Order: sequence, then structure tokens, then C-alpha cells
Amino acid sequence: MTERALQEPTLLLLTALADAPRHGYALIQEVDAISGGRVKMRTGTLYGALDRLLQQGLIEVAAEEVVDGRARRTYALTGGGRALLAAEAERLRSVAAEAQRRLGGATAPRGATA
Repeated sequence: MTERALQEPTLLLLTALADAPRHGYALIQEVDAISGGRVKMRTGTLYGALDRLLQQGLIEVAAEEVVDGRARRTYALTGGGRALLAAEAERLRSVAAEAQRRLGGATAPRGATA
């Protein structure tokens, strides 16, 4: 895995799995909730991202069951996925703290309104 920032859909999916394993529809709902309704993940996008995260070893299939005749997979973070999410959370926290520090000492440009 590279040291670059995570793309938002990846960050949201890993965050949605941080506290509990979830199946696809639950992940769509969690991403919506985490983003405050700003990100609406479509099914095709979700399963493409899940396949990529599985291949990268960041998530794993925690369970498989058949519900109403259809296979349902439940996904969970791996140790590597948890470590990557923790590192990204710290990176974001650090950048946000620096932005707050700089905003606290800066004056608004002329003509700008708050």
C-alpha cells in the first residue's frame, strides 16, 4: 500500500467497517450516514471497491449466508485495514489541527465575510 491519502470512498468504507462487520446494503447505509448524506454509493461502485479492498488484504469476508435465495457476504476489516485506517485518521487529524492553528492566527482578507 502506498503512503498517499486514501480516496474518499475507500476511507468511508473502511470507516464503516471499523466498529462492526457489515454486508453490502448496510455498508451503503453507513457510508450515507458517515458522510451526512453527501456520498451516495451505488451498488456497482460498492462491489468494485470491495473487490479491490479484498485483493489488497484490507478487508476480508467474515461470513457468507443465503438470504431469500441470494448469497450475502459480510465484510470485516483485517489487521492491515485497521492499521491503514488508523494511520489515515491520524494524518487527517494532523492536517486539520494545523489548519485550525493557522486559521486561529490569521486575519480574514479584506472584503471577505465569515
